[in-house]
Amino acid sequence: MAETSLSTASITDRLADLGGARWAIHFESRRRIAAGQDIIKLTIGEPDVPTPPALIDVAYNSMRTGRTGYANGRGEQVLLDAIVDKYAKRTGRHITRENVFAFPGTQSALAICLLAMVEHGDAVMVPDPCYATYEAVVRATGADFVAVPMEANNGFCLTVEQLEKAYVPNAKVLLLNSPHNPTGAVLDKAEIAAIGAFCRKHNMWILSDEVYEDLIYGKPFASAFDNDELAEITVAASSISKSHAAPGFRSGWAVGPEWFMTKMQSVAESMLFGNQPFIADMTAFALNNPDETSKKMAAVYQRRIDLLMEAFDPCSNLRPLRPDSGMFMVVDVSATGMDGKAFAHRLLEFGVAVMPGDSFGTQAKDFIRLSLTVEDEALRAAVNRIIKCAESLQLDGQLDGQLS
Repeated sequence: MAETSLSTASITDRLADLGGARWAIHFESRRRIAAGQDIIKLTIGEPDVPTPPALIDVAYNSMRTGRTGYANGRGEQVLLDAIVDKYAKRTGRHITRENVFAFPGTQSALAICLLAMVEHGDAVMVPDPCYATYEAVVRATGADFVAVPMEANNGFCLTVEQLEKAYVPNAKVLLLNSPHNPTGAVLDKAEIAAIGAFCRKHNMWILSDEVYEDLIYGKPFASAFDNDELAEITVAASSISKSHAAPGFRSGWAVGPEWFMTKMQSVAESMLFGNQPFIADMTAFALNNPDETSKKMAAVYQRRIDLLMEAFDPCSNLRPLRPDSGMFMVVDVSATGMDGKAFAHRLLEFGVAVMPGDSFGTQAKDFIRLSLTVEDEALRAAVNRIIKCAESLQLDGQLDGQLS
């Protein structure tokens, strides 16, 4: 190949190790399944219930009636109105179309909002552990990624003390996620208010990922955007991916102060000029016509959480953390003598694929994350294999001790 003096932008280096490498076990499990191996895949949070047929019908009928052209840059009016109605009812405040922006999914909403909030020389504070893509969306802006270590001993709930300890003077944003992925932790109103007071004191934005709002077990949902004193420093992002079992449609939004949404619009339109009108119609229908999808999923996931807690109970070297939300459970495997990554790789040989905890940050390095989105029978089989893997490590340790 001929030599070239062409180069790439620095963003490609900043993100070089923050993409597919974190999902290596997931991709390897797919390869093994395609090759005929018996692998139970517990890696990703894809609901195991179908998208409601009524939503499919709306999208189909919308396409048939010609809703396939270019969209409004901020979002189709029918969708903006549905989002306005949702947040007006939730907050009790006057919300307008100018507070809202439609995106193809929560991921793009977070990425573009951050591009409009920070740049080189700034910093974004992110609780650790965190969703696997957060570091990439932060570093893409050129800002520094500042991990805020959370602790397993308080259920990985973020505290002001943790924020104060990690604070850096150039911090401009707190990327907050409650209900939390991967741990399922849920912050209450008082905790949100205290965190918000910290952000106000330090003149920081709160960018709140709320995609699991409708999958909480026994606790009320709380958001900084719903707090009247914090609304002007908060942008909330969500989608129908989890709440309506519609991840493949990539339909999300952000809601925040009018002036910020106006400023951010030019950033968004440089990449995404609007989302598909037929998907906007489907999303508006989903928001305007609440169904039982999220309640049904929540009931199923609660049952599976109980199943897992009971199944893991006799195994002394596996310590599950009961989640208060979401479709995952994290399990401490440190008592096996391995960290989460080593255990996850070994577990593949026992026919189960899970996410290693270090895909979500250093504070989760001793954990694995299990998805609850497989049928009960497969989940029971997976737990049995996980326990066998842990027992094999215990046996190996005993044999090593005898040989020494």
